[in-house]
Amino acid sequence: MNEIINKEYISNLLKNNIEGIVVHTDEPMKNHTYFRIGGKADIFISVKNEKEILELVRLLKESKVPYYVIGNGSNLLVSDDGIEGVVISVGKDFSGISCNDNRIEASAGTLLSRISACALENSLTGFEFASGIPGSLGGAIVMNAGAYDGEMKDVVVSTRYISADGEIKEVFGVDHGFGYRKSNFTNGEIIVSSVIELKPGDKDSISAYMRDLAERRRTKQPLEYPSAGSTFKRPEGFFAAKLIDDAGLRGYRHGGAMVSDKHCGFVVNVDNATCADVKAVMNHIEKIVMEKFGVKLEPEVKLLGR
Repeated sequence: MNEIINKEYISNLLKNNIEGIVVHTDEPMKNHTYFRIGGKADIFISVKNEKEILELVRLLKESKVPYYVIGNGSNLLVSDDGIEGVVISVGKDFSGISCNDNRIEASAGTLLSRISACALENSLTGFEFASGIPGSLGGAIVMNAGAYDGEMKDVVVSTRYISADGEIKEVFGVDHGFGYRKSNFTNGEIIVSSVIELKPGDKDSISAYMRDLAERRRTKQPLEYPSAGSTFKRPEGFFAAKLIDDAGLRGYRHGGAMVSDKHCGFVVNVDNATCADVKAVMNHIEKIVMEKFGVKLEPEVKLLGR
């Protein structure tokens, strides 16, 4: 079965067995990442509800078709050659939020900014740190996203997810396995929803703190260019951005990708960069920082594709 027939076969299989599913073939992934980089996905599906995900995963597993789960694409670098198989997007089409006392329950595709707004509206404090993180809840939990001394592990109390064997399961508290930019969730598992517990606070103070964080981001981060946020994890005892700056790499460029001259922790897309451009810059950074300081930098950006 050649590649074209395979895509057509899978597309028809899904359409014929899952009511209302929308299937896109040869979908440009640059349209689904904050980096604005990436080749085509064989098949791209933005899921709308839990039932659709369950049916989709079951069919793909039975057909032995590889699939990859993405959130809002804020931490993703996709290969120029695209992605073989099916991309399942748990994004804006799979969002929803409710608040009960000091707890907020949200679907995995809900943007962190929307959860922050809900917390503010209900005078709940503890989620301000995430107000400017450009991602969705599911992805933020998988990587224990954090900023300004706050992390998801500080507020998440439970998470419902679809296991690798296609069953709905729930995990609580420390069983999330949260660590620095990691959790116990694996690539084959799909987060459905989470419950976040916050504390009562003063609405004006919460709003002021969120404005302060937004101003810090605006003045210190290169928000004018596409990027995937912090490119490297923070090495123990060091700061990645300072190491990169001290290595003389501020403004280092390869093709359309460049180390931001505003914040060295960001590799940015300044001129139609390719994945290869970004990888070349990252590889050079890792090499020079290791040579100069003996520190190994690990990517925080997730690479996906052929």
